[in-house]
Amino acid sequence: MTLVFLKRLSLYPKGNEKMNGTGHISIYLSIVDTEKSPLGWEVNASFKLFVYDQIRDKFLTIQDVEGAIRRFHDIKTEWGFDKFLPLDSFNIISNGYLVNDCCVFGVEIFVHERSAKRECFTMIREPPNRIMTWKIENFSRKDRVLYASQVYVVGELKWKIQIYPNGFYNEAPKAISVFLDSVDCVAPDYKIFVDFKLRIRDQINNEHAEERAKHWFSASCNDWGFSQLLSRKDLEDASKGFLVEDTLIVEAEIMVMSTIK
Repeated sequence: MTLVFLKRLSLYPKGNEKMNGTGHISIYLSIVDTEKSPLGWEVNASFKLFVYDQIRDKFLTIQDVEGAIRRFHDIKTEWGFDKFLPLDSFNIISNGYLVNDCCVFGVEIFVHERSAKRECFTMIREPPNRIMTWKIENFSRKDRVLYASQVYVVGELKWKIQIYPNGFYNEAPKAISVFLDSVDCVAPDYKIFVDFKLRIRDQINNEHAEERAKHWFSASCNDWGFSQLLSRKDLEDASKGFLVEDTLIVEAEIMVMSTIK
C-alpha cells in the first residue's frame, strides 16, 4: 500500500527568530495532516527550494549539500532553511524576486523508497497433529539428567519433548521438569511463536498435571517449559495415576503456532 502525505511550504518573510533567521527569509517543507497516518510512518526525501527571478525567468535554487536525504516522521515533520535568502538581496528590485509586491516560491521533491528488512508472519491455529504423546516405559530406571523424545512434526515444524526425571538441575530437585524443544530454530533470523500446553497424564482419574505457556522460540532460546510440572511426591503416589506399570505419559499440545522469517 502506498501512503499519500500532504506537503506544505512554511515561509517566514522576516526570518524565523527562534532559529536565528532574523534578517533572512526562512522557508521549510512540512508534512501535514498526519493524524490518520499509521503508527511509525516516515517519508525519506531530498528536496530543492527555490525562489523565482521574474525578470530573468529563472530560479534561485537551494538544496542540502549533495542532495541529502531527510527523514520526516512523527517527531520531525519539518525540514528547511533558516537563512534561505537575505532580506537585503530579496528586496532589491533588480534581482527580480519581488515584482509588484509579488513573489514566487516553490519546492521540488524526490521521495526515496525506504529500504528495510521485511519479515513474513504466518499464524496457524490448531495445527495438524498438534498433540504429541510420549510414552516412557521403565521410568523408574531412568538415571540420566535429561531425556529427549523422538521428533514430532506439527504442521511443517519439528519438535521434541524434553524431560528431566529428577528435576531441572538444582532448580527443582523434588519435581519432574518438562520442556518443549524446537528442532527448526537454527538460523538466527528464524523465530516461532507458540501457545502450548505441557502435561503429564493421570492415567486413572484424568486429572492431569498441566501448564500452559506462550513463548517465542529462536536460535538463542529454542526450548521452554516448566521446571516443576509434577512433584516427585505426586508421581510416587499410586492413587494419583501418573505412573502406571512404571510407565509415564508426557504430552505437548500446540494451540497456536506462528512463524517469522
